[in-house]
Amino acid sequence: MEGADVSAEARQPQVDTDVTKIGTEPAGGAVAAGAKLIENSDCTTCHRLNEKIIGPAYEAVAEKYPDTDANVTMLAKKVISGGSGNWGQIAMTPHPNLSEKDAEAMVRYILSLK
Repeated sequence: MEGADVSAEARQPQVDTDVTKIGTEPAGGAVAAGAKLIENSDCTTCHRLNEKIIGPAYEAVAEKYPDTDANVTMLAKKVISGGSGNWGQIAMTPHPNLSEKDAEAMVRYILSLK
């Protein structure tokens, strides 16, 4: 852009949910909804797409857990209830106001990142 003085820092995305992949997976609807829910949540305070912050990177979660209905249910319950132990002793904040359906959509997005 001619005449625009935009620094590289100003162009950095606040949330890295790799939105270029949204809708390209077989479960596009649920995956896209999950990505949007994560983008609008506090999840990115502790998690990033491909780097460990406080909690594991989303890609590391996708590598550890196969995309099965049982894992989606288990991880969604973990997102809602919080806790520690699976990735170390730092506890994940519970999200009790998150519906099971929304938590499952978020997990489906994360597990699609293989």
